[in-house]
Amino acid sequence: MNIASLAPLAVVLPILGAALTFLLIRHSRAQRAVSIALLSVTLLLECFLLASVWDGGTFAVTLGGWIPPFGIVMVVDQFSSLMLVVSSAVSLAVLVYATGQGMADGDHDAPVSIFHPTYLILVAGVSNAFLSGDLFNLYVGFEILLTASYVLMTLGGTGPRIRAGVTYVVVSVVSSVLFLISIAMIYGATGTVNMADLAIKLGELDQGTQTLLHVMLLVAFGIKAAVFPLSFWLPDSYPTAPAPVTAVFAGLLTKVGVYAIVRTETLLFPGDSLNTPLMVAALLTMVVGILGALAQSDIKRLLSFTLVSHIGYMVFGLAMSSKAGLGAAVFYVAHHITIQTSLFLVTGLIERRGGSSSVDRLGGLAKLSPLLALLFFIPGMNLAGIPPFSGFLGKVGLLQAGVELGTPLAYALVIGGVVTSLLTLLAVARVWNRAFWRRPTDAEHPDPVLLADPEDPEALQPAGAGRTGMMVSNRTGTARRAMLMPRTMVGSTLGLVVLGVALTVFAGPLFELSDRAAQDMLDRAPYIQAVLGDDTVVPPAPALGGGK
Repeated sequence: MNIASLAPLAVVLPILGAALTFLLIRHSRAQRAVSIALLSVTLLLECFLLASVWDGGTFAVTLGGWIPPFGIVMVVDQFSSLMLVVSSAVSLAVLVYATGQGMADGDHDAPVSIFHPTYLILVAGVSNAFLSGDLFNLYVGFEILLTASYVLMTLGGTGPRIRAGVTYVVVSVVSSVLFLISIAMIYGATGTVNMADLAIKLGELDQGTQTLLHVMLLVAFGIKAAVFPLSFWLPDSYPTAPAPVTAVFAGLLTKVGVYAIVRTETLLFPGDSLNTPLMVAALLTMVVGILGALAQSDIKRLLSFTLVSHIGYMVFGLAMSSKAGLGAAVFYVAHHITIQTSLFLVTGLIERRGGSSSVDRLGGLAKLSPLLALLFFIPGMNLAGIPPFSGFLGKVGLLQAGVELGTPLAYALVIGGVVTSLLTLLAVARVWNRAFWRRPTDAEHPDPVLLADPEDPEALQPAGAGRTGMMVSNRTGTARRAMLMPRTMVGSTLGLVVLGVALTVFAGPLFELSDRAAQDMLDRAPYIQAVLGDDTVVPPAPALGGGK
């Protein structure tokens, strides 16, 4: 039996895990064990899926015995399987991190009975979106992950989380309604929502209708991917959630939107009819996002703006409509999922160890916790694109593709990409200098715990112990809990940082995989024939003008 036929289990296993963890609502240890075990099995399955398509080949799995294009189809190719593996690896690391945080804090910030089932439903929605072979099932995948994300974002029920959740819900509902309207219009025009079938039938429509449907899908997915100017909602929504939730949101949710854009642009609307607007949006996304990051003093908000900024690199690679550009974009998506999630997990540790995520209150963390400093430094430099990390390799691939394209707009994006990378380095260096390198006494609003000298018995006296740290007091009379970093949280973060380094070590094979994935997506024939049959005649894609 072909391993690709087991692809539906990537969705079924997390849903099964969600049901089991809900039944184990009063048994927290069993709940944690079940969620971690099933997500680990899911990751192992997806690694086999990736191995089965590594050297080429696209496989379609029909559900319920319905012959395409009438039934639900799941498609496994190099792009979707790579996204499955990276997303599940990141999700597993975040789940272990959240489990460690929950055990240390008594699950006050993330109730076990709610968190684990909801988190697994989120993973199922992400996997369903990556495997979907028709637009309506893609819509269902989005709705599954968005419904779960509403719950996760408002865990704890604090005022800021509720307000951020309301904004997130409103924006998500608007994008979902636009997507649903687009699906209805596409079905009305073609009589199908199967993407392989649409790849043939959309080309038979008049150009005006194609452009309208194209723009509507781009707007709907652009909101979900946080492409400028549709990214206004993200910096205010993500930082308010608990650290594990913020990390998985930053790593995955916008990338599902990027995946949908890449899939529909290459399969349904090949050519370069909207490449110029996409390039302009990519440039503005990069520049506006990083300028917003430089204005932030809170690390979470700074990383949220860099998240928006680096979405621009991915859109740039797609908009070039070339194998080199699209291949570099595929590599950069996998890189960014890993690195961005790592940085948000490290920020959770910074907030725990230093008492705040604001650089105005931090200082001396490098001396206080050298391991924490290292965990921030490596993914920080990777995000900024410092050689030899994968961020540098991915950006070089994108910039080389832009130079090869040779249009004025492509050169503008190359310059914008270099400037954005330098400004990202500046933003990361500012955090490092202020939170890790300077003395605590130099902070604008220093935290009492950071100012306390553990060797001075008068400055720091035990005031009571707890599971996660010690209440400390100082000469100012203030007191707060000095939080220690549980090994589980540190270990999961370290594992994700190591995974980011592994992307550098194995960049060669991953670039080869990304290039093959890009070639198959631009060719379209492997996808269409895997779904509709080898004898299906694939219409040629329009000639590319390179976005001129």
